[in-house]
Amino acid sequence: MRDGQVRSDLAAGPAPAIEAPDWRTLDRDALGLALNNAAAVPDSADIIAAWDERSQAVRAEGGHVLDFAYGPRPRNRIDLIRARGGRATLVFVHGGYWQFRAKELFAFLAAGPAAHGINLALVGYTLAPEATLDEMAREVAAALDCLAAELARHDLDPAALWLSGWSAGGHLAATALGHPAVRGAILISGIYDLEPIRHCWINDTLCLDAASAARNSPIARPPASSPPVLVVAGSAELPLMRVQSRDYAAALIRANHFTILEDMARPDGRLCRLIAGMTGPSP
Repeated sequence: MRDGQVRSDLAAGPAPAIEAPDWRTLDRDALGLALNNAAAVPDSADIIAAWDERSQAVRAEGGHVLDFAYGPRPRNRIDLIRARGGRATLVFVHGGYWQFRAKELFAFLAAGPAAHGINLALVGYTLAPEATLDEMAREVAAALDCLAAELARHDLDPAALWLSGWSAGGHLAATALGHPAVRGAILISGIYDLEPIRHCWINDTLCLDAASAARNSPIARPPASSPPVLVVAGSAELPLMRVQSRDYAAALIRANHFTILEDMARPDGRLCRLIAGMTGPSP
């Protein structure tokens, strides 16, 4: 992809139509349900429990650099899951509606990129209500600053740094597209317009007002220039979630909000292969 190019969708052909209500017509409870991924995927708890088990096994392996600090707060930590012979590094920012989950849950993703010689850097960040979205975005930028400075010390290439994020992490990754260290990005099932968010239960913890929602909405503040970007969402996602990605870069793939990450974890997954194609062979 050329500099600044946005690629949408994992499947060939036009994206299917999305039958989604206008969120402005929904009351608070209906809107909250329309954005509740855990409720929409009946076995989401089992999926996440399996992620945790697999991630614990990855973290128990030797050779990784775990929990190195990029800032002063407890969650300002990075796990660097190293691939054999890998020089390129993919940064992953986790999801959880900016108030749940932790980087440790997502170490299982390393299996896919590692098969292509790509290291995985899992970024932790301070959750709401301890941090605002402005602060979270600054933390992700600080993590990228740290990685750009530290990768060479671990015999990795700081010029081969790629960015990704899922769900709320896709949002935070989108806020960092203009970071000078980022060669390209893949945004997975992200949230790019925060105005609907502030009208349902998610905002009880975030405490967004109109100004902060607009300020932190990537769809309202695209970077003046950016590296190549791939935006994907699952065709079985909640319609309002799919609209978010459609409106940001018209991107869909066939997966739901949780199982889409399996496509990154599997070495032969289409998402993983796209990541490998974006990053190119290790030097």
